[in-house]
Amino acid sequence: MFSTLSCAATAQDVSVLGEVHDNPAHHAAQAERVQNIAPRALVFEMLTPEQANSITPELRGDADALAKALDWENSGWPDFAMYYPIFAAAPDARIYGAGVGRDEARAAMDGGFDGPMDGNAARFGLDEPLPQHQQDAREALQMEAHCNAIPEEMLPGMVRIQRLRDAMLARMALEAHEETGGPVVVITGNGHARRDWGMPALLALAAPELEVHVVGQTENEMPLVGGFDEVLSAPPAQRDDPCEAFR
Repeated sequence: MFSTLSCAATAQDVSVLGEVHDNPAHHAAQAERVQNIAPRALVFEMLTPEQANSITPELRGDADALAKALDWENSGWPDFAMYYPIFAAAPDARIYGAGVGRDEARAAMDGGFDGPMDGNAARFGLDEPLPQHQQDAREALQMEAHCNAIPEEMLPGMVRIQRLRDAMLARMALEAHEETGGPVVVITGNGHARRDWGMPALLALAAPELEVHVVGQTENEMPLVGGFDEVLSAPPAQRDDPCEAFR
């Protein structure tokens, strides 16, 4: 792995650790960083608030029981064995979920943010349209992520869902810091971790006083756009062609 900054930078209020979801090496790096930081709170993109609230100390010590309680097998996320070491690396940290449910995603796609955000949409910038250049760039990324196989009219709604996911991550990170005093670690995909328009940008809008450090993770040292403070690289994960399903 390589980094653009020293790995000793762990004293921030909020550390955002990005990932490529199916890369085991990225999760191993996250677990190591979490162990070094010893956060008081962990925020997961992969958990809804309801799931996070259901986690008990007894479940934290049993990977199989925790996966079953979270119904991880049906969640759509990669193997829980990759994520459990992150939980285990901070056994006393409070767990927060920032996942967006289907109803919330549907509301965002239809243009509604206040309901899913409990009236806090404006605090995280969701009351304003994106600059056109950013809107265009984000729509292009959504089209690429879906193998250029979705109708163009769906793209604005999909960008709204991504904005909601960014805002939920920022909201829960702020809530975690307010309730625990920090430090807080956020586990999320690189797309949400990017400083220029992702979760860190919305957190800075809502709480500019917080010190935030953002780590992105790439494969084979490929460039990672988005303004990360630090970039780690690992060999690519073995994976099937993600576009095969669209064909």
